Amino acid sequence: MTLPIALDAMGGDFAPSAIIAGARRAVDELGLAVILVGVPDLLGDPLGLEVVACTEVIAMDDDPASSVRKKKDSSLVRCAELVRDHRASAMVSAGNTGATMASALLRMGRLPGVVRPCIATLIPNPGTHPTIFVDAGANAECTPEMLLQFALMASSFAHVHYGVANPSVGLLSIGEESTKGTPLVKEAHQLLAGSAGLNFVGNVEGRDLIPSPVDVVVTDGFTGNVALKTLEGALKFVVATVLGVLDTNDATRAARDVLLEYLLPAAAELTPENQGGALLLGLEGICVISHGSSNATAIMNALRVAAEMHEGGVVEGLRSTIRPDQT
Repeated sequence: MTLPIALDAMGGDFAPSAIIAGARRAVDELGLAVILVGVPDLLGDPLGLEVVACTEVIAMDDDPASSVRKKKDSSLVRCAELVRDHRASAMVSAGNTGATMASALLRMGRLPGVVRPCIATLIPNPGTHPTIFVDAGANAECTPEMLLQFALMASSFAHVHYGVANPSVGLLSIGEESTKGTPLVKEAHQLLAGSAGLNFVGNVEGRDLIPSPVDVVVTDGFTGNVALKTLEGALKFVVATVLGVLDTNDATRAARDVLLEYLLPAAAELTPENQGGALLLGLEGICVISHGSSNATAIMNALRVAAEMHEGGVVEGLRSTIRPDQT
């Protein structure tokens, strides 16, 4: 019997209504099993879904570390405990990112040999599998050794989940030359280049994120989060601009009627809500972090990602490849 996915019904800008609606769609359209975790009096209609009750909510502006320690009966903590206790196959939340990471880390624990978990975001790469972008925000301050381990985990993920035989890895920098970048980037470049078993191809730049010439792009969490949100904003702007131009006058509207059939699939592939969520790599369990502004479609896709990670054996793959002596 497949275990359900634990969904934090209280997390996100549009919780709980959009969260519950996304869960219902995941059940009806994707055939997934989902458990809602939330405060019954605040949930409203759970749309026939099972609810695991809690009494506390970690707000978006709560301090991550202290809130997880103090609010032990929060929806986030209970989600992580359901995975830890093998009552759920994975957890998904669009709530406080730091608290989501802290809950998952404290309740599930790290895989042996993992120094710090990292956020792996799947960036669409038209025509092939997504590019795995790490770290997208879990660790604002990193060491070169941490970047090496992020690269190793993401490379293992690409191999296990997407079947890439020898994933190529690029280091995000301000130039392709090994001498370019901050001291962190330069030291990380040396470590990555000298790591046996890692297919490191050198530095890549911000323009190489879509489309990407590599399977994995690695950076520190501060740079990664800024780059990712810049990319999201640019994509939204481009899509909105194109659609606006096609509604300028009768001539452009006539062209729109012809072009939309071809433009909409491309726009859908690049829309963040269709990507689902980011995976927290390095834990003894699956945790998917969805965007705080997630709507029902984004939540449904985040649940899809969680199911795919569980079915693909991502945690087991990382467990068999990540060792302390690799760093």
